[in-house]
Amino acid sequence: MELANYLVERQTQVEDALTRFIALDGIPSELLPLRLVDAMRYSLLGGGKRLRPILTLAAAEAIQPDRAMDAMPFACAMECIHTYSLIHDDLPAMDDDDLRRGRPTNHVQFDEATAILAGDALLTLAFELCGRTPEHVPTGIVLKLVTLLSQAAGVSGMVGGQMLDLQAEHQSITLAQLKTIHGSKTGALIRCSCEAGARIAGGDTQQVASLSAYGTWLGLAFQIRDDLLDVLGDTQKLGKPIGSDEKNDKATYPKFLGLDGAKQAAEQAVTQALECLENFPGQRAEPLRELAR
Repeated sequence: MELANYLVERQTQVEDALTRFIALDGIPSELLPLRLVDAMRYSLLGGGKRLRPILTLAAAEAIQPDRAMDAMPFACAMECIHTYSLIHDDLPAMDDDDLRRGRPTNHVQFDEATAILAGDALLTLAFELCGRTPEHVPTGIVLKLVTLLSQAAGVSGMVGGQMLDLQAEHQSITLAQLKTIHGSKTGALIRCSCEAGARIAGGDTQQVASLSAYGTWLGLAFQIRDDLLDVLGDTQKLGKPIGSDEKNDKATYPKFLGLDGAKQAAEQAVTQALECLENFPGQRAEPLRELAR
């Protein structure tokens, strides 16, 4: 398959769906604080790879291709969660970054209070979108999706990982602790995306477990690569400042393993991710394979 074409097609579908959902149709205009809605749309529709929603759709496709679009509301929920985390991550109390996706960060474009509320609103919208999963998907699956999303985004997932990451600044930690931090902060949402897509499409226990494990290894590879880009990347190409990890004295994989060691660790994680897809024959899982590679 041609990954670039696949990504463009899926990104277009996700962008269209996000635009529909963030229109907030059905809510009387007098109940909508326009500055808050503008701030939500500014960050949600401000570009990005849309990796997590694409993973959700691709995982569903690996189970049953004709069920992939059933996963679109949850896929958009994942992007709402991711976007809210970026808004808050950029705040002065966190990384204090001024640039995101090549544009001023939300708190710079609007103000700090509006940025906090925009993140809060996107987080809440994500759970509304879980409830918009098509009615033919069993209620038990929808309830499981809410649990998965809560765990991946909450204290035992992304938010908890962010707290651990903040506490590790200027501290000496072990490589095992670093893996725990990033397994929560970054890996939990990626794993959730893959597992949710499998469940929505009706995957059996083994298929769900395999795609969840794939997401775990992919999340590790993604984080290592992100750490490397903070050292080797280009601000203009990435759309965000590089060197912020060093500025904040954060523990990273290059810091522990060196550049060559980090690259090797990423390659090993990709190999493990691909092994999780061995029981998915044919072309259904090819997008997941190409995304890992």
